[in-house]
Amino acid sequence: MSVDPVATAAAGPAYHAGPAAGRSADAAPRPPTRWWILAVLCLAQLVVVLDNTVLTVAVPVLTAELGASTADVQWIINAYALVLSGLLLSAGSAADRYGRRRMLLAGLVLFGLGSLAAGLAGSGTQLIAARAGMGVGGALLVTATLAVAMQVFDAAERSRAIGIWAATSALGFAAGPPIGGAVLAHLPWGAIFLMNIPIVLVCLVAGRALVPESRDPAGGRLDVGGVVLSTAGLTAVVWSIISGPERGWASAEVLGTGGAGLLLLGLFVHWERRVSDPMLDMHFFRDRRFVGAVSGVVLITFGATGALFLLTQHLQFVRGYPAWEAGLRMTPFALSIVLLNVSGVATVAIRRLGLPAAIAVGMTLLAGGLALVTHAPSDGYPVLLGGLLVMGTGCALANPAIVEAVMSAIPAQKAGAGAGVDGTMTEVGSSLGVAVLGAVLNARFTALLPAALAGAGSFPAALAAAGTGPDRDAVTDAFAAALRTGQTVGAAAVLVGGLVAAGLLRRAERSGSSDHAAAPPPVPLPPVAAPPVPLPSVAPSGVVPAADG
Repeated sequence: MSVDPVATAAAGPAYHAGPAAGRSADAAPRPPTRWWILAVLCLAQLVVVLDNTVLTVAVPVLTAELGASTADVQWIINAYALVLSGLLLSAGSAADRYGRRRMLLAGLVLFGLGSLAAGLAGSGTQLIAARAGMGVGGALLVTATLAVAMQVFDAAERSRAIGIWAATSALGFAAGPPIGGAVLAHLPWGAIFLMNIPIVLVCLVAGRALVPESRDPAGGRLDVGGVVLSTAGLTAVVWSIISGPERGWASAEVLGTGGAGLLLLGLFVHWERRVSDPMLDMHFFRDRRFVGAVSGVVLITFGATGALFLLTQHLQFVRGYPAWEAGLRMTPFALSIVLLNVSGVATVAIRRLGLPAAIAVGMTLLAGGLALVTHAPSDGYPVLLGGLLVMGTGCALANPAIVEAVMSAIPAQKAGAGAGVDGTMTEVGSSLGVAVLGAVLNARFTALLPAALAGAGSFPAALAAAGTGPDRDAVTDAFAAALRTGQTVGAAAVLVGGLVAAGLLRRAERSGSSDHAAAPPPVPLPPVAAPPVPLPSVAPSGVVPAADG
């Protein structure tokens, strides 16, 4: 008889978060180890984000030592993101149905095994397969970490916990390149994956000891049709967005795959409306607050991720920093987000402003900081540092607010599904932002190139064709001007996206208040004794209607 190691590790007293508990989550005792639990969740989330950014400094080494072609390198980078984004909805549903602690531990095991395989890979094909396996584990971790945090913190502390969780992504974004550069300076390239294993082991041991189990008591049967349709549809759509700038938005591959993905997602919606145990309840989309929050996630991540992508291009190609140094110089941006959330300053500001205003103020600061970095007359680091700190302050307000907006619009027993929706919309918005603003950059760069170099498809290719002298200066000047255009458009997209998202949420809040005021008073019912519910020695916060990188 075989034994499932993940199921064995996840075994333990289960707490069924939901109405069956007979009381609200905020009435349940808060686990005394909840901040240690959050530390474990953030460490697991950090390793997922790091693995997306650490590869930016490893491409030349992989090309040389594995003999990887350009196509291989693209798949090495994209296989992880494609699998992760395609499985986020399914992973969130699995966390609710089978246990959030169990899926957290399962994700750690899969991510650790994928990291081991990637570190020992002997060819580009093997590394691509290992990265895809890591994406499966990453999808489980992204959804389970947020879902567990929603269960172990009550309303009084939840905003701060979400802020710290969200800040972890910003830290991983900035820390990946310098960490990767330091590792590659002293160790073989496989070490950038093998360094994940000790972190995974620590999280496994601590997670098994500290994290209480919780699940949706009405989980139902596995929605196989929903899993297949959502995974295939999302993977196809995200692949089309990622591939559009390189293969051409009007190419048969991109249009065909994107169209097929949208068709599959349409079938997914139709299926979910008819199946008895849907993985994503379509009734959520009748809630204006939920629709506003989800729309806000796409709008905000579209502008913010695209703008930050262009900023890293500016640091590397215009200011001449290597990838690891560009990441190091971006660190104040991430540290300001972490410090403002860990200290509780961001939480107090969000409470006083309210979610819509916090999003509007945060994205205005992010847009202003980006504009300062783009158009300041000085290229010195003090100006860049000031812009990064303003941007970090904006993200410290906006990121937790939008995550909280999404999660608070979904019942706590569906926290995994909420985390899956939030993660999926973040991936879609981020991919669109990078693709669209990258297309703006390329179009402007092509238009500004000297006529003799008009056929060059990229900045490195144009430099190589220019040779030396004035032509190289003209190429560099053209790229710098194109980046200014792209970053200006990005700042505008950040501002407009933030204001629109805030407006949608504000309108939804007003609509909800009006509906609540117009509703007739509840009819009193005779009291019904609730059966006693056994609780583990460390109980999560239970059920509360509960909001990148």
